[in-house]
Amino acid sequence: MLNQLMELLEDRKIFLRQRKSARIKALAILIYHAGLSYRKTTRIIGEIEPFSHEALREWYTKCSVLFKPGKATRNVIAVDETKIKKEGQQIYIWNAIDIEAKTIVAVHLSTTRTSLDAIHFLRCVQAACDNEPLILVDRGPWYRWAFQRLGIPFKHETFGWRTPIEQWYSQFNARVKRFWKRFPFHSSLESIRKWCNAWIGLYNFLLEVT
Repeated sequence: MLNQLMELLEDRKIFLRQRKSARIKALAILIYHAGLSYRKTTRIIGEIEPFSHEALREWYTKCSVLFKPGKATRNVIAVDETKIKKEGQQIYIWNAIDIEAKTIVAVHLSTTRTSLDAIHFLRCVQAACDNEPLILVDRGPWYRWAFQRLGIPFKHETFGWRTPIEQWYSQFNARVKRFWKRFPFHSSLESIRKWCNAWIGLYNFLLEVT
């Protein structure tokens, strides 16, 4: 797993400067991703090769470029959204998961949860598919008009095939709870987007290599 991540980071040329070894960066990224804070990860791995928690934050957010799902034929996709806090403001995170591959294929962040947000998100889903898959959705009222507007086939389902996305959100929410379900003070929407994309990109990567 560690070697595969090192190779991926090097292949994508994510780090232009190599002041720290690729192994230390990959190891710190994996440990932070698993649930430790930046500071705790820095204290543990820093005994091998010192670095700052700010450096780790930059390494991790650069991993946001790992989330680039290719266009593929997909049979069934489940969509859902959750909310987190940013200085008292609600941020909505919309995700779509390929039911068969179990990988996230689209993500969208917004400060509102409306039919227009749903349309933008569903267009992201369409961009990840070279066919027209069945989309499973709960009964959120913001979806119905969006599906009708785009002419996308969908099915209301709460459990069953939607279980993988419910399981994914359980993992995601468990990780975000380390922030007490809110992102650090002064976090911008863009910084939250990068963090989420990094988390999802590494989630997909770990799913593929394990």
